[in-house]
Amino acid sequence: MLNRKSEFEFSSGLRWTHWIRAFSIFALTLTGFYIAYVFIAPETSDEPVLFLNAEMRMWHQIIGFVLIAVTLYKTYLFFFDKISGRERVSIWDFISPKIWFQQIKYYLFMGEHPKLRGVYNPLQFVAYIGLYAMVYAVCITGLVLYVHVYHEGLGGFLYDYMRPLEVLMGGLANVRQIHHISMWGILIFTLVHVYMAVFNSIMGKEGSIDSIVSGLRFEKEHH
Repeated sequence: MLNRKSEFEFSSGLRWTHWIRAFSIFALTLTGFYIAYVFIAPETSDEPVLFLNAEMRMWHQIIGFVLIAVTLYKTYLFFFDKISGRERVSIWDFISPKIWFQQIKYYLFMGEHPKLRGVYNPLQFVAYIGLYAMVYAVCITGLVLYVHVYHEGLGGFLYDYMRPLEVLMGGLANVRQIHHISMWGILIFTLVHVYMAVFNSIMGKEGSIDSIVSGLRFEKEHH
């Protein structure tokens, strides 16, 4: 007889940061595409009220700071949150050749899913490291671009810290390129992530997608 038992996997902080980050990526992609390639133009008017480009830039900056805040908070949770300890434990699965072999067999339909100590299998762990590297890259390059437009307040405060990074990246042109390349990397990750989440949810029948909403995963229990 095969039953399933629920197990708390993701804290509320992790789930909130996940969905806020997902919304931020979607909104930043939309507004970022508009800033780079204007695909909508308001109807011509003699009145000085057609500031759609400025409005898109405003929302891009606001949501960009939301992404920075939620990324820093999620980084804090990973290293210091007690409930997020299972994320940290995934490092042991990542360095285990046996788990790597079993996981690849599972994705090739040649074996069962390995029993993991943490919440991420080795491939997921590598993917998330790559994701956060790209998110930090897009946030830092975004700040470098921000301080060259706003020279007072927060922009003025950050200017002296961002300038050395700009020089290290080879100038503003390269900063923009890194910003765009990082965005494309995040979009590719998102597509693969959604596909793999659905794959694991269907194949494993453990509520993999449900867990990022409810926090609960359902594991097999043999009797």
